[in-house]
Parts: sequence; structure tokens; C-alpha cells
Amino acid sequence: MFCCVHRQDNKREGFAYQWILRKSGSLWVVFFCDGKFYRPAPYGCCHLINLSREAMAFTVKTIKSLGVLCSGGDSPGMNAAVRSVVRTAIGLGIDVFGIYKGYSGLLEGNIQKLGLSSVSNIIQRGGTILDTSRCLEFHTAEIRQEAAHILFRKHIDGLIVIGGNGSFAGAMELHREHAIPVVGIPGTIDNDISGTDYTIGFNTAVQTAVDAVDKIRDTASAHARTFLVEVMGHSSSCIALQVGVCTGAEHVVLSNQAVDYQKIANDIKKGAERGKTSSIIIVAEGEKAGLSYQIKEVLMNQYDISVHACVLGHIQRGGSPTALDRLIASKMGYAAVHALYEGQQAHVTAIIKGELEMVPLAECLEGKDEASEPELDLISALAI
Repeated sequence: MFCCVHRQDNKREGFAYQWILRKSGSLWVVFFCDGKFYRPAPYGCCHLINLSREAMAFTVKTIKSLGVLCSGGDSPGMNAAVRSVVRTAIGLGIDVFGIYKGYSGLLEGNIQKLGLSSVSNIIQRGGTILDTSRCLEFHTAEIRQEAAHILFRKHIDGLIVIGGNGSFAGAMELHREHAIPVVGIPGTIDNDISGTDYTIGFNTAVQTAVDAVDKIRDTASAHARTFLVEVMGHSSSCIALQVGVCTGAEHVVLSNQAVDYQKIANDIKKGAERGKTSSIIIVAEGEKAGLSYQIKEVLMNQYDISVHACVLGHIQRGGSPTALDRLIASKMGYAAVHALYEGQQAHVTAIIKGELEMVPLAECLEGKDEASEPELDLISALAI
């Protein structure tokens, strides 16, 4: 079993950090670079050694503190995850530091120690008490090196990152370049992270959108109107598909497919012919919000169909999280802390077939395939 004796900036060109490890009474000088460990050899050379799993095991014994941050877009349930992380860690005797405003706050040293009372009465609140931001500077290796230095100076042994794809990519680079133990908690309303079936905030966003569409349906029926309702989903149509099923929409426009104007027009006219007084078309926003207005213009000018457009926007990110999001966030926070405590590194808390599992962080950086056909078939079958 290895234990860490010392860690410092490395002066040897090409390597990120130097570790001094003790095994069986002997001191080993070990260099870390690009996720691998090396031992010095004669004549200025280094030998790659199969040390990764064994050397990383010292964190089981030595992790005494961890940092937690939220990065990227906020999502309902992040506070529940933060609360779970803080209370689980304190219960294990680990100090917890809240990093405010994501990676930007880390670079600014905006870090405070958290206690039990720091997370009281937040499980029901939307947003995040740690605040969040998008940090484009974190794409630069030199900036990530400074972030690693700050963590070391603050004596923070591990990092829990709550966020989406970009946040996880930053965490992966911190681990790969500087051997920082990291665990990710998927938090995004888009539900677009590979490796997990569910991300914190998705259920709340869907429920918020469903509530809004139900109200729009009321006025659409009263005035015999057709509405295009645009929901969020930058690179994913998950929200649009579930909202479409749950609101009885006549059609759903996906973010990853070309708009089929003729089919939309046919669906609207088919409903009108059998006496329907209103129609709802759900639109996934895609790369740029406002697609519903473009569709509106085409339907009015080329198909002579009177339609109204409504963009739900950021109300889908806010609000009190549903019971499901609170439950999953609490479970993920608990699992994330225990994963670090037990020596797991570069992993993500994931929901797979209804069960919580730890999956490698690398598996969560790939694009997520959308299985949209079953939902589209269901929507079409029920909209006749």
C-alpha cells in the first residue's frame, strides 16, 4: 500500500507534478503526467510504471477535505446535491469547502468552508447557493494549472463537480493533468449526458413546461388557436419529447432533425377536420432559441395556417425541485462523497436502469444518442 508523503511542482520538463510515496519503508519519487506514473531512471530517462491504481489508493487514507462546485447552467436539485455532499462528508470527518461561481470562483479563490448549518433549509430551493458560471478560460492548460495550485494551497484533496458536459470536461482535464481526485454529479435540465439515464433537474424542467403548456392549452381551446410552444434543449430533445407526450401535443419538432413543415401542416389540418378546436406543437429550441418564430412564419406564409408562438425560456430552470429531483440529487451527493472517500477517481454518479452506479468520467464525455422514435410513435398514435 502506498501513502503520500509529499507533493510539489515538478521541475523535470514534460511532467506535471512530482509525488514522493512511501511503500514498505522505502521512499519512491514518482512523476505524474497525462494520467500515468513514472519513476526516474539513469541518464535522465523515466520508466513508465504500472502504479496508477495502487498509488491512487493512498487517498482512501489521506483525503481530509474536499471542494464542491456547480458549473454551467443551473438546474433544480443542485442545492439538494450540495446539501447531501456537505452533510455526508462531515459525517465522515471530512472538511468541506464550497467553491462559489464554479471554475471562475475557483480561480478567484472564492472558497469558503461549509458547515452543517450552511446547507440548512435549502433542499426545496431552486438554483444553487454556491452560484454558478461558465468559465471559458478553463479551456487553457495554464489556467487549469493555476486552479490546481489553488486547490493544493487550500489543502483541498478532492473535488466534486455538479454540472453538465463542459463542467465534466474541465474536471477530467484537472484529473488527467494534475492527478486531482474528481467525481462528477450530472446536473442539467437537458438530460444530455452520456453514461447516465438521468440528470438532476430534468424532471422539474419537464413538470414546469407541462404546467405552462396546460395553461396555454386552455386559452388555445377558448380561441380555437394553434400554438407553437418552444422548450429548452440546446443539444437534446428530451424535454420536448416528454412534454409532448404529457400534454397531448399534436407534433414535436426535434432539435437534431430538419423541420418537416408539410407534416406539421398536415397534423394541424387533420385535427381541424375532425373538429379539434386547438393544436399544440412542441418545439425543441436547438442551437439557438427562437426556432418557433421561424416555424410560425413559414406556416403562416406558405401554408396559410394561423399560429401563435410562445417561448418558455428560463422558467424551466427555476422553481422548487420535484420530489424525484430531490431524491436523486440526495442519493448522488451521498454516493459522490463515498466514492472519493473509498479512493475512486474520475467517476460520475449515474442512474442506469433505475439504479445508482459509479461510471468512469470518460464515458460521460461522449455524445448521447437520443432514442426518440418510441416517443414520437406514441405522440403520433395518441394525437389522431
